[in-house]
Amino acid sequence: MKRILLLGFAGMGLLYSCTSNETNTMTYPETKKDDVVEDYFGNQVADPYRWLEIDTAQEVEQWVDQQNEVTQGFLTQIPYRQAIADRYTELFNYVKRSAPYKVGNKYFYYKNDGLQNQSVIYYKEGQDGADQVFIDPNQVDENGTTSIGLSGVSKDEKYMAVSTNVAGSDWSEITVYDMETMEQLNDKIEWVKFSGASWWKDGFFYSRYPEPEEGAELSGNNKYHSVYYHRVGTDQSEDILIHRDDANPDYYNFGSVTEDESYLVMYKQPGTDGFATYYIDLKNDGLKGSLNLLFDGFSNKSSVVDHVDNSFLVLTDIDAPNYRLIQVDLDNPSPSNWTDVIPHSENLLEGVSTGGGKLFASYLEKATNRIYQMNYDGSDQKAIELPGLGSAGGFNGKQTDTDLFYTFTSFTYPSIIFNYNIETGTSTAFFETELKFNPEDYVEKQVEYQSKDGETVTMFIVHKKGLELNGNNPTYLYGYGGFNISLTPSFSTSRIILLENGGVFAMPNLRGGGEYGEEWHQAGMLFNKQNVFDDFIAAGEYLIDENYTSKEKLAIAGGSNGGLLVGACMTQRPDLFKVAFPAVGVMDMLRYHKFTVGKGWIPEYGNAENSPEEFENLYAYSPLHNLKPNVAYPATMVTTADHDDRVVPAHSFKFAAQLQQSNTGDNPMLIRIEKNAGHGAGKPVSKIIEEQSDIWSFLFYNTDSPVKYLEK
Repeated sequence: MKRILLLGFAGMGLLYSCTSNETNTMTYPETKKDDVVEDYFGNQVADPYRWLEIDTAQEVEQWVDQQNEVTQGFLTQIPYRQAIADRYTELFNYVKRSAPYKVGNKYFYYKNDGLQNQSVIYYKEGQDGADQVFIDPNQVDENGTTSIGLSGVSKDEKYMAVSTNVAGSDWSEITVYDMETMEQLNDKIEWVKFSGASWWKDGFFYSRYPEPEEGAELSGNNKYHSVYYHRVGTDQSEDILIHRDDANPDYYNFGSVTEDESYLVMYKQPGTDGFATYYIDLKNDGLKGSLNLLFDGFSNKSSVVDHVDNSFLVLTDIDAPNYRLIQVDLDNPSPSNWTDVIPHSENLLEGVSTGGGKLFASYLEKATNRIYQMNYDGSDQKAIELPGLGSAGGFNGKQTDTDLFYTFTSFTYPSIIFNYNIETGTSTAFFETELKFNPEDYVEKQVEYQSKDGETVTMFIVHKKGLELNGNNPTYLYGYGGFNISLTPSFSTSRIILLENGGVFAMPNLRGGGEYGEEWHQAGMLFNKQNVFDDFIAAGEYLIDENYTSKEKLAIAGGSNGGLLVGACMTQRPDLFKVAFPAVGVMDMLRYHKFTVGKGWIPEYGNAENSPEEFENLYAYSPLHNLKPNVAYPATMVTTADHDDRVVPAHSFKFAAQLQQSNTGDNPMLIRIEKNAGHGAGKPVSKIIEEQSDIWSFLFYNTDSPVKYLEK
């Protein structure tokens, strides 16, 4: 690919009307255009807003401020915006806790008293001990933009690794705490990304990138993801390089240690799909051990669950699109010697965890969880009774544990933590949410509908009991459809705002996701990506045909890959939706791989520079490139953040600029840019409340739907 021309920057004015669109009554900041054109296999593609990719440039920061000014000006006029914020604050103000993490006799957990910006990490001596603060991120950063998490404890339970992320960035800093004194040591590990700490002896393995060039921390192209070993009490400069792949600088490299500390299992992957699996024999060779190949190639996914009796238990999709658990003898690892522990079945084997000498198999059946306990050879299998149909997670522990913890939730069932006794198979409520919400007031159901090509797709629908299906209900259609990620039932406090105002929440299990196994995933990736958009469009048509809503009341939403979904669907069917919320979306499908870790998505999307066929496929649905002039697009509020270093904000900046230029009619085309925030993880509660309140206000206002809070 050859760049033809990139002109220098020009000055940018303040507020002007979109001169190309005289019928649009909204007034937006003037966004200058540059004469940038790229050649893709003889196809000339203009990129006039390329300058917005330089997010640290002064004129880009000025553009951000001006766009936020327009957006806030529009939102301020909504009469119930503050009432919604007040109601959401009231709803959100309840105690939230995580399942405990056992370290010796101490139990660590995250707890938020209600409106704290970040959850505090507590511990107690024994389950019945008094709450004691371990780390309070709100004291570390009074602005609430620093998140802190536990990353792993040493085998002897003497040390704890702790990760810190600032302003929502994916960059982590790892520090170490002494578990006897509960004090922080001098160890500091920087430039860590997508890695925890996997302990072995008196140190841990972790993955990091080289220190980026100054100014390139948030948008530079990260290369040479490498595995290191850090010994407690030493400087990071003394860390031992375990593996760096100079021949493949774009690959990710991860490592984790088996519970018995005999092996370091390493995964090498070019992106977010298949990976190769290796191991190092720590027991016999230590840190000088060589990499031994266990599973080659990148067309499959095989993860080691545990090591027992010189064998690995491996969760794999080899000859098993719904996954199976196999036993691999390290002395005879060829496929002919593999033994099925949990055979392939018609339902997705989502994961297998260990604890108390047992295996816990988690299945998805129509996108809801079923959990089974069994012995390491697959015998004595028994179902764990859950409170209902929903999502369950946890069931992790050490071989010596007698009790484990798990969490259960559904669309109408606020999260509850259970203590599970392995011997008796009984569950006891450990922590119940005290949110003032009555599940009996609402209905959750799962329906089936037909996509464009006749494929059957399932969809969850939630609304108040007795809601009249008259086609007049504001409806929030949420989707993702990618990266083998499954959307399963979960409770949302924010969603109550929609439901108690007569709204409908709908969430389809689109192709590209993982709900129905690897075949379902592959049916929505690469050259099959259009299936995902067709599934989502068909979901909207179903909701209209069944009188849940109408075109005038239907909103679509999604984040990250889901932001791409919304962007593609609103450009392909602008007539079908009234409101669109593309959040932190991948909007420029021709250049996404050039920023931070975007190249890791090539196995999912393809690369426009690889071949004419891949270019044509991506260009056909790339949201940025499919905005057409003089089209009435849905009322849109793009959301992003200035510290998003996963899907860089340039995607949203360029899309919003082009959308404001292309749209005709009176619908607002806004972009809401959060400062000192990232892709979503670690966002402070204050920012969550503000953003969600703005989203619901925008939805109700642009669907002309009543909000009962004004009646107070």
